[in-house]
Amino acid sequence: MQQNNKTTLFLILTFAISFTAAGLFWLLGGELRGTGGLILATSYMFIPMISVLVVEKIIYREDIRKKLFISFNPDIWFLIAWLIAPVIVFGSVAASLLVPGVSYSPGMEGMFDSYKEMMTPEELEQMRISIEVMPFHPVWMTLVSGMVAGLTINAVAGFGEELGWRGFLVRQFRDMSFIKASVLTGIIWGLWHAPLILMGHNYPQYPVAGVFMMVLFCVLLSPLFLYITVKSRSVIAASVMHGTLNGTAGISLMLLEGGNDLVTGVAGLAGGFSIIIVTVAFYFYDHNISREKIMTSKISAYLK
Repeated sequence: MQQNNKTTLFLILTFAISFTAAGLFWLLGGELRGTGGLILATSYMFIPMISVLVVEKIIYREDIRKKLFISFNPDIWFLIAWLIAPVIVFGSVAASLLVPGVSYSPGMEGMFDSYKEMMTPEELEQMRISIEVMPFHPVWMTLVSGMVAGLTINAVAGFGEELGWRGFLVRQFRDMSFIKASVLTGIIWGLWHAPLILMGHNYPQYPVAGVFMMVLFCVLLSPLFLYITVKSRSVIAASVMHGTLNGTAGISLMLLEGGNDLVTGVAGLAGGFSIIIVTVAFYFYDHNISREKIMTSKISAYLK
């Protein structure tokens, strides 16, 4: 009973605070593309953590460090968490090129087209000139900076979410099968993004359809995040993966021209295809190589 009460309290707090904050931002005329939008999006990521702390520390007064897998003991799974994000991103680029009307654009024409409504012609031309004089392609700079951010500032923001999704909820769903817990967490995670998506985040061309796409995206990603968490016994590893994915996701659009928000890029159907391929590889490892058969068991079998 207490377990169910905690889950309910966490979800009520998380969704109430998140949706209220986003709603007030929208009512006050806020724009996600501006500085205020960046502040909102960043702050939004810490709301699940705040809700966990209220439920566990203030209401139930429990020790959360070990219970919610707050452990920094780097092992091979921390490295995998860090490296898997760019694999998914570049995989989404390859998958996008299979879509009719989408082409490879080393000159980043597709990216420039997307900025036409946000920048003046003079600003766009200045951006082109800055890119042309760079000694290497901007994709590599984005990759390096995204990987560094994934270990540092982005990981901190990722922790704000992961303490809720892969820390608290994994513990609450521990008696479920791996698949059921992954799907349920993914649905919750995806729906939580709804206010930001409706304001144009991730899918500005299709904000309403984007809500459903985000739920699908989160459901597909959820098994990878859960697997990393259980194998590393640490929500920090999931935070690194989350932060690195956020930091490198832009690459999936820099090299493409054509398509739309729902199809191309890491958050589109192409990204979903890439995630499925990586998940299948993880399943092959789990089923045929690993001693722990996590994906076909209850989570509680591998949580201490």
